Amino acid sequence: MNDIMAQLKENVIQGRITQDDEGIDDTLTGPGVVELTRMALDSKIPVKQIIADGLTAGMEIVGQKFNAKEYYVPDMLASAEAVSEAMDILKPHLEGSGVASRGKFAIVTVKGDIHDIGKNIVAILLKGAGYEVDDLGIDVPTEKIVEYVREQKPDFLGLSALLTTTMLVMGEIIEALSAVGLRGSVKVLIGGAAVSEEFAREIGADTYCADGFEAVRVLDSYRAE
Repeated sequence: MNDIMAQLKENVIQGRITQDDEGIDDTLTGPGVVELTRMALDSKIPVKQIIADGLTAGMEIVGQKFNAKEYYVPDMLASAEAVSEAMDILKPHLEGSGVASRGKFAIVTVKGDIHDIGKNIVAILLKGAGYEVDDLGIDVPTEKIVEYVREQKPDFLGLSALLTTTMLVMGEIIEALSAVGLRGSVKVLIGGAAVSEEFAREIGADTYCADGFEAVRVLDSYRAE
């Protein structure tokens, strides 16, 4: 059992989705994340343990390597994609397993912006951390975001923008939420190359997150309040 968990964690770190993939260390062979996740289920390892000791533990190491500049975006994306595949396998087993959702997180790239790599990584990391994630896509109109918040009532809303022109839309979204009395119902997190903590304060967002790992830490801090 411990061997499967150790292998799963290492293969997440290596970004090996299946046994056919090469990891960052190209000498690693054997089952990848998909196969190991199924093996863990077959071995009756609790879903909560698979997520905590295998997937999340692996991504924590990936985050450390990314922050230390040992890993670059493609490396992190490979690991994040591996976790996403594993979570798809585990999803049918989550209900009734005692693993409750840690909150509903909606994420979106704002109107006029079509960049999605950063958004996708954040979505995958949050999913792996146990959050229910709704990815609303790219170039999403403000009115559609407001309507989503009204109907689906997410706990958190993540806004992404890469451009200095489109980042201004973030402020418009917060104003629109305030205008219809919804701003107080949802925590708003912003991210993207163009934005900053200062900009988050300026537009009335709850926080700025530099990357997906920080987003997980911020959401966990909200839960601890």
